[in-house]
Amino acid sequence: MAAITASMVAELRAKTDAPMMECKKALTESEGDMVKAEEILRVKLGSKAGKAASRVTAEGVVFASIEGHTGALLEINCETDFVTKNDSFLAMAKAAADLLVKHQPKDLEALGALSYSQDGFGPTLEEVRKGLIGKIGENMSFRRFQLFTGSNALTSYLHGTRIGVMVEYVGQESAARDVAMHVAAMKPVALTSADVPAELIERERSVATAKAAESGKPAEIAQKMIEGSVQKYLKEVSLFDQTFVKNDKQTVEQMLKATNTQVKSFTMYVVGEGIEKKVDDFAAEVAAQVAAAKQQS
Repeated sequence: MAAITASMVAELRAKTDAPMMECKKALTESEGDMVKAEEILRVKLGSKAGKAASRVTAEGVVFASIEGHTGALLEINCETDFVTKNDSFLAMAKAAADLLVKHQPKDLEALGALSYSQDGFGPTLEEVRKGLIGKIGENMSFRRFQLFTGSNALTSYLHGTRIGVMVEYVGQESAARDVAMHVAAMKPVALTSADVPAELIERERSVATAKAAESGKPAEIAQKMIEGSVQKYLKEVSLFDQTFVKNDKQTVEQMLKATNTQVKSFTMYVVGEGIEKKVDDFAAEVAAQVAAAKQQS
């Protein structure tokens, strides 16, 4: 069985807000598997275990660019929040988003190969990135982008520089922008229940099944509990089924119908989402340095 370290317990606690001992028990039960441990905590503690699940630790910015019916959403990462306010870093991020719209590269490598000069660096975007790493003294990278092309209109919403949403629509721009703001606030994973990825549904079903088993209810009732939980989850994460943030008397779908607007697709980026950031143990580092110094003396 894998050894359960203090850093593993701390990491699980940071993700779930669960008590320290519960985190240790969950990790022990899951034999060190972090994903399984989170599911165990959700079964035991319910929603408490998900409070911090959306926290992200990697730094960076999200930029959007739209020209006619072509748009791009781009995430660029860096090491510290300090760099996200650096003018040169922000200029490169904006330029990269604009280059995406203009040239529509197929991947990040092709994006980096596009012609661009800044701060004396170039002649490509990749060379500018490398140059700014040396100038600023911190690593930075283009992480991901989403291109929108076609005949539908586009609008975007940026919540600061950490959350970016782009919406493809037909109809009223104001309604579509309201949807973009709603997405940033409520973070749906799909347009409709039918579009929710199967792996997310199965994960929710697994948690619901474990909860039903613990309830001790008869099999027929337990099955209804499971399906009820899954259906509730689907409504919570489907954009059209969510209660509209600007009017709690209607769903997003009802608002769109009232404004004669259709949302065809959306993409949301949250800075650092899914990235694990190294957490330095300062005390351990000092202890190691002291031990090394003693060995040398």
